[in-house]
This record gives sequence, structure tokens and C-alpha cells, in this order.
Amino acid sequence: MGKNKKTGITRWLLMLAVLALVAAACSSSDDSGSTETTAAAAATETTAASDVATQDLRPVKLQLQWFTQAQFAGYFAALDQGFYAAAGLDVEILEGGVDIVPATVLDSGAADFAISWVPRGLVPREEGLNITNISQVFQRSATLQVSFVDSGISKTEDLAGKTVGNWGFGNEFELLAGLRASGLDPDTDVTLVQQQFDMLALISGDIDAAQAMIYNEYAQVLETVNPDTGELFQPEDLAIIDWNDVGTAMLQDAIWADADKLESDEEYKATAVAFVEASLRGWAFCRDEFDACVDIVLAAGPTLGESHQAWQLNEINNLIWPSPQGVGTMDSELWDQTVEVAVSEGILADQPTDGAFVTDITTLAQANLAARGIDIQGTDWTPKTIELLEGGE
Repeated sequence: MGKNKKTGITRWLLMLAVLALVAAACSSSDDSGSTETTAAAAATETTAASDVATQDLRPVKLQLQWFTQAQFAGYFAALDQGFYAAAGLDVEILEGGVDIVPATVLDSGAADFAISWVPRGLVPREEGLNITNISQVFQRSATLQVSFVDSGISKTEDLAGKTVGNWGFGNEFELLAGLRASGLDPDTDVTLVQQQFDMLALISGDIDAAQAMIYNEYAQVLETVNPDTGELFQPEDLAIIDWNDVGTAMLQDAIWADADKLESDEEYKATAVAFVEASLRGWAFCRDEFDACVDIVLAAGPTLGESHQAWQLNEINNLIWPSPQGVGTMDSELWDQTVEVAVSEGILADQPTDGAFVTDITTLAQANLAARGIDIQGTDWTPKTIELLEGGE
């Protein structure tokens, strides 16, 4: 990001001109205020952006937390549908992986924004990386502990004496806090074992309860043939412990930015508003144009199949919508709960200092979206029924 003030102002004015043209193009469409998510609307905006600012799109790199999948569908949709371009941005999405720490990539300057769970952003921040959460996209935790019904595990207390899998790498803290909240000592009352990022140990009977994301590993069981029936496992075969219900859930996917740049670089701050606005619009698109969004994710090249990606997007939408306060808004109670669990489990040494999250970027982005007639609350969202196929194909 350049820091020349005159250049920054010129580019900002150009971006405003693009948005003005886009707003004018959209004003003649449906007057009911419904979300603009059709391919025609996207094409109109992409054309407007191309006509005015092809030479002036700001390069932006986004670092994902994990590999390409529907967990990040809104960002791929914003890219595919031209929402980033309409906002004056040329966005490159960087795939994540096991060894990639988005906060570190962001702080190093190798990315302009990053997607990270809140605890995984707060720990590097406490260690000295000045990053900040600018939009809390996921409103609920997706982490479960899953077992087969015949194991007799229906609540946290039932894990006593059981072999319990978890991934480690900072994914286990909702489980540990949940055990303690239920009066169990993780060191003596259960046998904790390192679990691979799959459900094979549960299916083979090596562990009694497995860690799973509702949008990923949980579905992997339902994509597997039950050898006793010759048919796929069914939800009624499984029992889940949901840390949202237990009260130890922690906030997950959020958009993080460089806090120093937000303070010192007006162009970067303007870019942050534009990026959040287009990204949240991408998530609204994935809510309202479900099938098209699944196709976008599949075209982006994930290794998981179509039915699995459809399941994943449905569950991701469930983590975001409805958003009564507006998509991307930080829920202060869930923030406090996340911090409390992080401190109690020794993830953080102390409460985060001021500036760990900011609200002004998302507030501005939401106002822009609302002015364009885009539904930022998703009050009418209802989950879909997804048929999983063997292997997630």
C-alpha cells in the first residue's frame, strides 16, 4: 500500500466514482430492496469497475486459514461475481494449510488481510503482532465432540473414563474448558489422544469421541458406509456435544487487518472498508444464491466433492445467518466468553489490550451495503436439507 497522500486521495476518489456508478446502475433494478445477487447485476458492476478503474484497482492479498473449501465461499464469490473489482480492488486469495499462521503472514506484510479464528489471532497479538479483528463473520462456533449413540455419550460428563480425540494445534480449548466446566479434570478423568484431521479413529472404534467441525468432519461420518447396514451412517447414529450449548464456545472465522496501518495509512483504511464491504456482500450472495455459490467453490479447485461442499456451505451459512446486529458485527458477550476461555485455559496470559477488535470498519461497510439494498441481517435464512453422497461426491 502506497503512503503518498495525494495518490491515496486520488485513488479513493476514483473508488468513490466507481461505487457511485455502480449505485446508479443498480438503482433502476428491483425497488423492493431485495439483495442484488443475480449474475446480471454482478456483470453490470464488473463492467462499471472495468470502465472507470481498470488501471487503478488496488492489489490486495487475502490469506486464508485453511485449504480452499466452502468455509471461505463468500470471499471466492466476491471475487467471482466482481464485487471486489466494483469496490476498486484486485484481490488475490492465498490458500492456507497446516503450517500457515495467517496472523504471521499478515504481520509480515505478505498479505493485506487474513482469515483466522479469534484465539489464533489473539495469541500472536499478545506475543507482539499488532493485528486487529475488523469483522467477525462467524457468529457461532462450529466445533463439536462426536460419538456413536451406542457409546452412551450424550453430555460432557459422559466423557469421563472415555478415550477422547482432539486435533491439538489450538483446536482443543473448547473441549478442555467444557470438561472443566462439567467437573472433569482433562489430565485424569479422560484419556486425551491426538486425532488426525479426519474421523477414521472414531469409525474404527479407536476413540470414543472425536473432534469435528459441523461443516466438515461431522459430514465425513455421514458420507461413510456403515458396515452393519451397507448404507451410509445417519444422523441418528451419532451423538454430539455442541460447545455453544455447553457455554465454552469460542469465536472463529474473522477478518483481521494490520492495526498499525489502520492508524497511519488512510488508503489502507479505505481499502479495509471496501474489502469488508465486498466480502460481506459475497457472503450475502452465498446465502441467497446457494447453488451458484457451491459452483464457484468447486471451480476454485477444492479436493472435496460437490455434496460435501453443499453441506459445508449450508452449515457455514448457519454460522453466519441470521445476524440480527448485521453480518460482521462483534457480539460482545461471545467475545468475552472467548477471552474467558482463552485466559482460563492458559491460551492467553491476560485479557487482550485495547484494540484487539474494532467496529468502525464493519459499521461503515454495513451502512454502504444497506444503502445498496443488500440484506445484512438474513432474518429469513433457513437451513437447507442436503443429501450427502458416499465420499462426499
